[in-house]
Amino acid sequence: MKNTLKERWIGLIAGLICNAFGNALSIAGNMGSGVWSASAVNLHNWTGISLGFILFCIGVINALTNQILIRRWDGKRFFGEVIFVMFFGTFVQFFVHWFDSMGANTAPVIWRLILSCLGIAIFCVGISLYQRANIFMHPNDDTTNILRFMYLKGNATASQLLDFLPPVIVIIIAFFGTGQILSINLATLFSILCNGVLIATSDRYIWPRLTHNFRTKAERERAAALTK
Repeated sequence: MKNTLKERWIGLIAGLICNAFGNALSIAGNMGSGVWSASAVNLHNWTGISLGFILFCIGVINALTNQILIRRWDGKRFFGEVIFVMFFGTFVQFFVHWFDSMGANTAPVIWRLILSCLGIAIFCVGISLYQRANIFMHPNDDTTNILRFMYLKGNATASQLLDFLPPVIVIIIAFFGTGQILSINLATLFSILCNGVLIATSDRYIWPRLTHNFRTKAERERAAALTK
């Protein structure tokens, strides 16, 4: 059963806020971030290019990659994902300043580790919500959604692990350029091991009425046939 458009928009907005909040919390905790964020930090360290610009470019590249994966041009999807990246970055910056002002970045190590892991869990809830809403989403997460349902028979864990390969390669290349690996810590390992499981668990227990509003090519063709 598909959800109403109102329910899907609520899922999108709630997911966007949860994702930005969780990412900011893991960044402020400074005990490791998500793999894609870590790749951007290491590219910034290697090239000196603005971190915000790198994150935006990564988002645009992911959005273009998604067009290839779905095997057709979907302008609404592409531009929606680019807009999502712009809002996401603004919210993350706001939340990071907020957490820093409360002293999250100067807390004892054990508390920073807890905050970073909690942040990862929260952004996984956000990913689950807007992936299920499927209006538009962060292009990285749309990639896992596409991989999960078009290529991996619904396996959330496998799609997350496959999506981690590009940023890991970027981090390795940047390491050879600088001799450093930044933004990788215990919470990053937690993210690699648990993202897929946390998203799948959120699908089941966090607002289960919000189902996966994902249409395969066959479903689109059937819907088009019904309207003729």
